[in-house]
Amino acid sequence: MILSRFLPDSFDAEKPVALIAGKAMYPKLTLDAMRAAGIRVRLIGFEGETREDIIASFSENERVILKVGQLGRMLKAIAAFQAAAAIMVGQVTPGRLFKRLHPDGKAVLMMARLKERNAETIFGAIAGEVEKLGVTMLDARSFLDHHLAVEGAMTGGQLRADPGTVEHGVTIAREAARLNIGQSVVVSRGTVIAVEAFEGTDEMLRRAGRLAATRPIFVKAVKPKQDYRFDVPVFGARTVEVMEEADVRLACLQAGSTIILDKVGVVNQARIAGIQIYGYR
Repeated sequence: MILSRFLPDSFDAEKPVALIAGKAMYPKLTLDAMRAAGIRVRLIGFEGETREDIIASFSENERVILKVGQLGRMLKAIAAFQAAAAIMVGQVTPGRLFKRLHPDGKAVLMMARLKERNAETIFGAIAGEVEKLGVTMLDARSFLDHHLAVEGAMTGGQLRADPGTVEHGVTIAREAARLNIGQSVVVSRGTVIAVEAFEGTDEMLRRAGRLAATRPIFVKAVKPKQDYRFDVPVFGARTVEVMEEADVRLACLQAGSTIILDKVGVVNQARIAGIQIYGYR
């Protein structure tokens, strides 16, 4: 049985996997899928970030709960778990990378080596430190193949927009992603209405909604060299709610790259709200 097309050929399902779990639903979906596949999972959680129900589902000897920034302790825990692989899923509150951070000595040294300090460079460096242990960092889409966006209108019907407008939005979103600004935009009839930056997708959508543009389109893209070890675009129920509030009625997601958190439920929610979810290549 193929567990996931994103797993490396060397993956050994008999050995423990360290789940480095951020906030919200993404880690829970991954955990449930891993347990259903019979994977022995060990938890690296974070105070104030990882869901309490996830933490409670592990025995004390199967989990370590850290403050954000305790890199040395995290690496020691992964080694103690004898994990052959690790998977980093779920966002850490962006502001914690700059405030309320508790860096230990290992983290301070790592940060000092970075020429740029942003989410991509920090998490990339963390992934590198994990791999120095001989532990394989898994693609963060692993085990969630059935939650990925696919090509076409996932909510049914024909595309509710001019293909040229969608193509324009995809071009802008990909360029913003390439420049490491953000991965989402809102466009309307050839005009860029809003670009996502540090504030995140939902705040961008709210800004776009206040402009009351004609038939705005929300587009999410990936970077040309997306590092799927820690950086996977996600789309979920909360974004559908914000889209409805902002009167943005079409979401275009890159197929095979964007995880729809609880895909069946979110697609049904969007359909009821009159929002179309469309996957593009």
